[in-house]
Amino acid sequence: MGRAAEILGTTQGFLRAIGEARLITPLRSEGGHRRYSRYQLRIAARARELVDQGTPIDAACRIVGKVSAASGAAARSSKPVSATASMSA
Repeated sequence: MGRAAEILGTTQGFLRAIGEARLITPLRSEGGHRRYSRYQLRIAARARELVDQGTPIDAACRIVGKVSAASGAAARSSKPVSATASMSA
C-alpha cells in the first residue's frame, strides 16, 4: 500500500478511505498486502484529483464509481500490480 500511495502522491489513509467507500477493492497477497491493478490506481488517481479540487471524499468516490462502472468490465480485469512493485515493470 505504501508504494501505491507513493505512486499516486497520496497517503495510505486515502487509499484505505476509498477502499472503505468501496470505490476499489484491492486483491490481497498471501502475506495480506494489498495489491492494486493499474486500473485501480487510475481510479484512485481520479478520486484524488477530485478531492484535491475540494470534493468531499464520499462524493468523489460516487462520481468516479459511476464513471468507472460505465467504462466496462474489460478494463477491470487488468493484471494486479504489487503495491511494493515499481510501475515501470
